[in-house]
Amino acid sequence: MKKTIMVVEDDQMIRNLILIYLKKNGYDAVEASDGEEAKSVFLERRPCLILLDLMLPKVSGEEFYTWIREQKHNEVSVIMLSAKVRIEDRISGLNLGADAYMTKPFDPNELIAQVEAVLRRTGQFCQRIVHDGLCIMPRKREVLLNGEDIMLTKYEFNLLHYFMQNPNIVLSREQLIRKIHPNMESSVLDRTIDAHIKKLREKIEEHPSKPIRVQTVRGMGYKFVANP
Repeated sequence: MKKTIMVVEDDQMIRNLILIYLKKNGYDAVEASDGEEAKSVFLERRPCLILLDLMLPKVSGEEFYTWIREQKHNEVSVIMLSAKVRIEDRISGLNLGADAYMTKPFDPNELIAQVEAVLRRTGQFCQRIVHDGLCIMPRKREVLLNGEDIMLTKYEFNLLHYFMQNPNIVLSREQLIRKIHPNMESSVLDRTIDAHIKKLREKIEEHPSKPIRVQTVRGMGYKFVANP
């Protein structure tokens, strides 16, 4: 799965240029034009690295960075981008905890090299799947919904992980049974699967007015809708 990188930059030309280079190099790139929008994008997409301009409208880059570090599961890496070239500014950014600091103007290829260098050090934190604010971290066996912890049982977690690995694909009850109860008869467990999914829905579905993430496909099974 592609690593997600968020570009927070108010200059549209610079932002578009960075996005082009990130996508060209195989990354899933998302964007925000100010610090306030960046908060929403961060919670929805949970990027593993942020390219952060410091001079932003509404919420400054420094304020946004502080906000990130106050969030749960905030292992995201940050490369600060700034027109401030004084050594004091560079030291200040690094002292905040940034993984790297680049001054503008910069060569896009150098930026990509810096991105790859940072991810080589911190890439283990990218082991996650995110769909529309729902984030699963298989190695930690943790789940977040809009930044809040969701407590799942072993079977609920395994079901959700399997669903999120196969978004928008109809999965039969037999497939789901083999995934979470591989050594038991499927005929015995049809109702058990339905019960697990009912409990899972209660925990991950946000509001009755919003589309259901785990949908029943009559006569076939269930489907996890990635962008409901």
